[in-house]
Formats: sequence, structure tokens, C-alpha cells
Amino acid sequence: MATSQGDLRTYPDEVGHRVASRFVSDGDAWVRSALARLVGVPGVYRTGLALAEGGGRRLLFCASDRDNNRKVDWCEIDAYEHVPLNRSVRTGEAVVGSLEEIAGRYPAFAGRQTSKVSALASVPIVAAGHVQGGYVLFFDSPQRFDRSRLTELEDLGARLGADLRRAQRATSHASRSLDSEPVPYGALAATYSVPADPRAVAPARHFVQSSLAGWGVDGDTVGKAVLCLSELVTNAVIHTDTGCELRVVLDRGVLTTTVRDNGSSVVVDLSGVPGDPLAVHGRGLQLVDALSTRWGSELDAVGTTVWFVLQPASSPVRNDPRTTRSASASRNGPTP
Repeated sequence: MATSQGDLRTYPDEVGHRVASRFVSDGDAWVRSALARLVGVPGVYRTGLALAEGGGRRLLFCASDRDNNRKVDWCEIDAYEHVPLNRSVRTGEAVVGSLEEIAGRYPAFAGRQTSKVSALASVPIVAAGHVQGGYVLFFDSPQRFDRSRLTELEDLGARLGADLRRAQRATSHASRSLDSEPVPYGALAATYSVPADPRAVAPARHFVQSSLAGWGVDGDTVGKAVLCLSELVTNAVIHTDTGCELRVVLDRGVLTTTVRDNGSSVVVDLSGVPGDPLAVHGRGLQLVDALSTRWGSELDAVGTTVWFVLQPASSPVRNDPRTTRSASASRNGPTP
């Protein structure tokens, strides 16, 4: 779809670099289908998709006005940039209105739009109780965003999320190692392998606690991270016979913790968590939900990845490219 240069600057201003291949091997089919469905919404002349990749500070973004035929044209954008789509992904809230109304909350963003933009709708993509990403619609005619219209847009986000979840389930990652995944430029990272033994949870807690303390992360954030990590690692050890791997990444004050197992068939879905406070695992997931800024899960044919974000994570350590590091450790299990 043709568009002016001014329109191309809507979100790609924040591009860190082009992404060669994301997010799942068969994901391009989902992206093309989603973009086609969104462009088919009456009045829409351009649309974009953003996917949260393990929480963190960055989102993957693609748009309908790019050449996505051979390979989807992904780029990375700053998840904390003050634009409507990023807010929808971070908070799970829809941002809609005329361009004049959007300008009241996002003046810099609105100022980058061309005269063709009359209204905008930014809506989260939700699956399994979590925000997986979001979509943005650019309208070339005035729109009425009443409750009925908002419900339609939110339902569309849920349908896209359900399709995304199916794509994730059908995909097997070429490599499941967190230690082999790239670390954002200038970030601090530490990775740890947890054996399939309930006694291994305590050493995992200690590893995270000592790593974050060594980075100068404040005690309150360290405490929350250790509590949430303990719950997720315990779940992974209980539900699999292969153990799990964890990674903590501190990137410009935002702490992202990821736990990945290689044998669970359980989808972590907050909507299914029991309300009974005496339900140990239900209470654990509610604890993660209460303490973290946001959290989510991804399921593929190999296993489950669960992540949570704590922000801000105060640290006197200034992320300098020269201090970027990755610490790895592996255990065969604690001594009885």
C-alpha cells in the first residue's frame, strides 16, 4: 500500500535495527493474515502490529505499507516511547480518538502525522489472559468510538491473540537456550540452568539475588524479583521432568526475568487461576501478577516461556557497552 514519507515516520522513528527473522518460524503467515484483516476494517488505510518479545524495553513492529510478501519486514521500537500503540501494549488499554484528541495526550506523535490521518485506534492483542502485543489503525475519515465500537475493536484484538497463540503452539524453536539469545546493547544479563529437582529452586533464588545485588539493583526490586522468580521456577520444576532455564536482563533501568522450560504442556493463564487464596500455585501466580509491572507467557511445541518485568529497577550502575556481560551457571542438582 502506497503511503507518504511522513506517514512512514509514524513509528519507525524509534527503530533500533531491522530484524532478520522473528518471532516464530511460521509466524509470517499469522502476520500477513492479521494485517489483511486489519486493513479490511472500514475507513482504515494503514495499520501496524507490535509484538512484545519477552517483556523488556523493545517491541517488534511491522506495518501494512511495507513489502511483507517475501518476508515480514520487522523492526524494533522502544517499548517506552510515548506513542499510543506502546501504551496499549504496556497497559492493556485501548487508545482511540480523532487526531485532535490524540494530540492532547501525544502531541509529538500527532505532530508527525500527515493530513490524511483523521482518527486513530490503538488496541491490545490479548491471549491467555495476557497482552501479547497490539495493533494500530489509521483512519482517513472521522470515526465514532462509542462503547459498541470499542467492544468490536477489543474483540478483534482477542481473535488475533487466539490465532497468535495457535501459531506459537505449532512452532518449535530451533534453539531453546536463553543463553544464546541476543542481549540488548549495553544491557546486563545473567543466565542460569535449573535441574529438574525441587531442591534446585533455592540455588536459583540465590543466583538471581546475588546477580542483581552485584549490579546495584535496589533491595525492594531484588526482593520482588526473587519472590516472582521462585514461583515460576517452582512451577516449571513441578510440571516438567527436564528442569528449566532462567535469565535476568537489566536494560536501562528495566528488569526483565524469563523462565523457560522444555517439557511443559501447561499454558499459564491468569484467567484460570483459582480465587482460593489457599491454592498454593494459584496464589503464586497471583503474586507474580501483583508484584510485577507486567508479565506474560508463550507456548510452543517444545515448552513454555514465562516472563515478568519490574520497572523501574533503580540501579547506580549506568549501562555502558563496556560493562555488558552474560553470566552462565549450571547445576546437576543440590547435594542431599
